[in-house]
Amino acid sequence: MQEIFDFLTDIAAHNDRQWFADNRARYDAAHAAFTALAAEVKDHVAAFDPEVSAVAVKDTLYRFYRDTRFSADKSPYKRHFGTYINTRGKKSLHGGYYLHIEPGHCMIAVGAYCLPSDVLRAVRSSIVAQPETFHALLTEPRLAALKPRLGETHLKTMPAGFPRDFIYPEYLRPREYDLSIDIDDAFCFAPDFAQRTADVLRLMKPFLDFVNDTVDDYI
Repeated sequence: MQEIFDFLTDIAAHNDRQWFADNRARYDAAHAAFTALAAEVKDHVAAFDPEVSAVAVKDTLYRFYRDTRFSADKSPYKRHFGTYINTRGKKSLHGGYYLHIEPGHCMIAVGAYCLPSDVLRAVRSSIVAQPETFHALLTEPRLAALKPRLGETHLKTMPAGFPRDFIYPEYLRPREYDLSIDIDDAFCFAPDFAQRTADVLRLMKPFLDFVNDTVDDYI
């Protein structure tokens, strides 16, 4: 983990092609270390979600090179490593398990991302149809103690077509149905980090299953 953190800290401070070329061996070593870590996390997740066993580790990883075509930030490289364990593939609407390693900004998450408007509406409709079930998932004491965050961006008002008096309006405003938990750097350096990460993901799985029950109808 130290090797991963040291490289990511330095690439954040020297995000240019020449520095990367001069330090390519450090990137290769850090990437190999993260790949091994991703494999370990996947194996622990497979203990409670056997379907992920068939997912190749290489298929859970992302390119380190940024697509800067439509971004004001022209830095050529990412500042983090991430693994997204999804039984249907990273680009599937089906939700999966995510681990993000970035010094000072590490995160564990599950969910379905970039849902089309009709699927997003269907997930919200499922919540309206089962409000107490969804509420119970998010307020399960062990999960709630970790202060999970529902969605990355949110509507300022209720989405069109949904009841204004819905008992849990905050559950319908997310633009994405993911659940994330910030973890501090010390968490990452624990000797049992992979198992602890999987333990958090296990607590988040009921939420993921709820979302996937609806999303999978559209795949």
